Amino acid sequence: MIIAQTSLAAALAVVVTLTFPAAAEARDIERACMAGGRTSNATLCRCIQGVADQLLTGRDQRRAASFFDDPHLAQEVRMSDRSGDERFWLRYKQFGSVAAARCG
Repeated sequence: MIIAQTSLAAALAVVVTLTFPAAAEARDIERACMAGGRTSNATLCRCIQGVADQLLTGRDQRRAASFFDDPHLAQEVRMSDRSGDERFWLRYKQFGSVAAARCG
């Protein structure tokens, strides 16, 4: 019985990982939110991560998470003339607006 339950749990974990890849990712935004010193509200940080999972790629999430450690990086990206930075900044602004509306 215990072996069957363990096997079932393992199978479900694989299905969830394959069906919802964002859930299996590093959760960079959530970790940065919790470690950033601005809040220790796990519910808020999970909410923000959920919005990030919907709106940002994994690469975007890692980049955005770096802003928690070094807010000046955000300013540099915002002021950049590089087209890739500009496109990222538009996605990041949308993420911030949606996260504020849903989680704030």
